Parts: sequence; structure tokens; C-alpha cells
Amino acid sequence: MLQRARIDAGLTVDDVSAATRVRVPIVHGIEQGDFSRCGGDVYARGHIRTLARAVGLDPEPLVDQYDAEHGGRPAPTPATPLFEAERIRPERRRPNWTAAMVAAIVAVIGFVGFTLLSGGNDDDSDAHDTPVAEGPQASSHAPKPNPGKSGGSGATTPDPSDSAVAGVPRDKVTVKLDAPDGRSWISVKDHNGQTLFDGLLQRGDSKTFQDSQKIDLVLGDAGALDLFVNGKRIDDEFRPGQVERLSYTKGDPEAG
Repeated sequence: MLQRARIDAGLTVDDVSAATRVRVPIVHGIEQGDFSRCGGDVYARGHIRTLARAVGLDPEPLVDQYDAEHGGRPAPTPATPLFEAERIRPERRRPNWTAAMVAAIVAVIGFVGFTLLSGGNDDDSDAHDTPVAEGPQASSHAPKPNPGKSGGSGATTPDPSDSAVAGVPRDKVTVKLDAPDGRSWISVKDHNGQTLFDGLLQRGDSKTFQDSQKIDLVLGDAGALDLFVNGKRIDDEFRPGQVERLSYTKGDPEAG
């Protein structure tokens, strides 16, 4: 019927193929009753409709004839079950990497802020108290003599340096740093190389450090500091801005 209608319309197979964009071999096959090139029943019905309209035929009788000869048209699938199945299908959620990264960044910022805040509080407390970074606190302040009471009783007031030496434990090395007139960066380590302090000693601050064997110092501005070792003042003439690397043990200072 398609072939007869095409010939009656004065059209060639190439004309029909160009008008419908159905390939020439498929047009030949359909006109000969061969639908193997169509790719399935759905495509075959579509090609039949397209070719029928191109040659001026009603496509529905031809499609009905095709269904009768090829097992009939399949029953339509209800839309509701498909919709319900699609709706209740669990959705796989992908990991939200952006949210995870933001949470990690917030956690890092919070940790850094807490660390800085804690460090700032420690610095404030150091400015007002007399800290000991390692071991028991040693007093390097000598008792002041009282001239008003040194006569009738016959008691002698001890020398300040002797009292300071007597006030520190002999089984440890004690180092005290004062910054009376300026500020200086200092680094202090014990005999194991562990850092006891690394930071800025502000003007008016004082810090005391103890260890069982040795204390190593790095003074960024030695001229701005007063240094006491085991209760004795170190009178080396450090120049302002001078960097000094020093080490002291329990027996120091033996000379100077």
C-alpha cells in the first residue's frame, strides 16, 4: 500500500527518504514488509506513520495492520505505579564536601583563636606575677637591711647577695631575668632541650626558670636585661641590641 501510494504520487524512494529523513534501505524494507532494519516495534510504527503521511495515506489502518501481523500493540503501562515507585525510591545523597571543608576551617580557626587567647592570658599573668617556668619558685630578692634596728641588739644584717644565694636551692640551677628599662625577646631551654619559654619579656617583667642540671639562654637584647644565676647577679657588660647565647649549671657563676 505504501509503495503503490508513493508511485501514484509520482515520488521515488529517494524523494520519500529526503522528505521524511528515513534512510533509503528502511523505506525499501518497509515497502517489502521487512521491518528488521527499524530497530523494534516502536520505531517501525513511527516509520509507518511518517511514510504514510509523506505519500498521502491515513497511517492508522496501516499501523493496525502492522500490530495484527506482529503480535498486537503492547498494553500501556499505568503511570501511577511508575510515579509511586519513583517517588518512594530512596535518594542517594552525596557527601557534602563543601560543608565538611567549612566545618574543618571553622574548627582550625577556633583552635588557633583559643591558643592565641590562652597565650595572651599567660602573658598578662606573667606581667603581674612572679612566674617560675620550671621547678619550684626561687626567691632572688634579698632582704633589705633595717638601719633603725641595727644597734642595740648587736644583730648584723646579712649582705643582700649572700641572702639571695641562700634563698635558691643548691640542687638546681636557677636563672632569673628582669627587664627594668626595656624589653627583649628571650628563649629558655632545659638540659633536655625542651623549651621553657620563647617570647617577649616586656618592660617591667620578670621571669625565673629552674632545672636540675642546665639552662640554655638566647637573649635578643641582652643590654635591656638584668641576669641573675643561682642568686648572683651577672655583671657582664651587655650592649643594647646585643644577642647573647649563654648556658648555666648548678655551680655557676664560679667566676664573675
